Amino acid sequence: MWRCNPASSILLVLGLPLIPPGISMAEEARYGFGQPATEADIKAWNIDITPTGEGLPPGRGTVRQGAAVYSNKCAACHGPTGTEGPKDRLVGGHGSLATEHPVKTIGSYWPYATTLYDYIFRAMPFTAPQSLTADEVYSLVAWLLHQNGIIPATMVVDAQTLPNVTMPNRDGFVADPRPDVESRE
Repeated sequence: MWRCNPASSILLVLGLPLIPPGISMAEEARYGFGQPATEADIKAWNIDITPTGEGLPPGRGTVRQGAAVYSNKCAACHGPTGTEGPKDRLVGGHGSLATEHPVKTIGSYWPYATTLYDYIFRAMPFTAPQSLTADEVYSLVAWLLHQNGIIPATMVVDAQTLPNVTMPNRDGFVADPRPDVESRE
């Protein structure tokens, strides 16, 4: 037999009259505002980039262009070279992950270069997320990858070249071994 404490019983009895007759508890509330999402609405929110580069937009950037964008929009938080802060360090940390004091940066920790594009586009700059153009993001990615010694200064970064960049910690992550978790390798 189902039992509940006296306080729960009183709340249940008092609350039942508040449900209008003819409305099931499973029926969703309608408040008279909002509208169904259109394809355009959904497309505007579908900004994720996969490790393979699916979802990368048209555009391009170079290390030189990225240095200018970084100086204007990123250096105040991450320092002139990406190591000074006050916010997260972006450059360096190579070989430190297995030490007592790992330094997790783009060059030492991140497994995919495409994730860098995704994160910068989605969340940066902190004061104005999603305000950067595709070209600005590609340029920042180029500059940051170059600062971490991953790409040459002459490389043009775009939707075709970025997925081919092999990050130093690419093999540092393992698939989740739990049988109830779908693997996405």
